[in-house]
Amino acid sequence: MIGAARPRRGRASRVGAADGYPWAPGRVAGQSVRVDRDVAGRRAQPWDQDTTGVLRLPSGRRVRGRGLRRPLPPGPAPTFGVYLLGKPPPAVDWTSRWLRWPDFWLPSDRVWAREILREAWERATDERVEIACGGGRGRTGTALACLAVIDGVPPDEAVAYVRQLYDRHAVETPWQRRYVTRYA
Repeated sequence: MIGAARPRRGRASRVGAADGYPWAPGRVAGQSVRVDRDVAGRRAQPWDQDTTGVLRLPSGRRVRGRGLRRPLPPGPAPTFGVYLLGKPPPAVDWTSRWLRWPDFWLPSDRVWAREILREAWERATDERVEIACGGGRGRTGTALACLAVIDGVPPDEAVAYVRQLYDRHAVETPWQRRYVTRYA
């Protein structure tokens, strides 16, 4: 076939509207991206427990939370990021998803939020997953608490779990706490 694209094998997936993802920062719809390799091309490994901002879930999965207003921490880059912002985040060199989530509020699309958080939880088995908002506490803490619920923490205990193991100020508003307790 003349002009036909060669199929990619194994490591690449397509990101774009055809996959149900309306936007991925730094990517053009249909562009191939690596999903099981880090930005240097090495086989991806989960976060080290000592990495700044890493929350260890009961299953052993590790997810890093952080604030985007702070510099990227030293060490390996994420292989997958979920960015919880009211406007599109800056472009990154790894696969990512943007969830429209205004500061101090809740996700604009709760169905999309569930899909993205489920994907992040699944990827955390063997990838470096990052969840981030502007400050790294309210929206990030809420999303991390939802991941804890997916992982088996009872919804009424998830906020305390994240506050104990991630940041004592995580999940900032009453409606964010209520969102977590109803996230079953």
